[in-house]
Order: sequence, then structure tokens, then C-alpha cells
Amino acid sequence: MFNASGRPLRRSRTDRVFAGVCGGLGAFFGISTFWFRLAFVIAFLPGGVPGLLLYFLAWLIIPAE
Repeated sequence: MFNASGRPLRRSRTDRVFAGVCGGLGAFFGISTFWFRLAFVIAFLPGGVPGLLLYFLAWLIIPAE
């Protein structure tokens, strides 16, 4: 998958806390990584499973840089 500037969706090796998913999404969409991290934390709060599952699936699907 490519965004409007032609950059492919990849997990970040430099902007990462755990696996680079949020850093890669932030770079792909051109917005702050903070918002993706906040979204995953919010999805993780009401029981943990939805946020953890989404992050794990993104980690498996999105290739590394």
C-alpha cells in the first residue's frame, strides 16, 4: 500500500517504542505518531484485547523498513 507521496506503509525502525507500528503509521499518514499511540492505548483500556489484537495484527501485516 502506498500513500499520496508514494511512500509505502512500513514499520519504523527509528520511531518505535515496541515494534514500530505507530511510527510507521504516523509516517505513512503524515501525522504525529502520538495520535496512533493514543488510539492504541485507548483501544487497550476497556479490557485490553481489542487494542492488543489490533497492534499484534498490524505488527504481523505491516512489513519492517
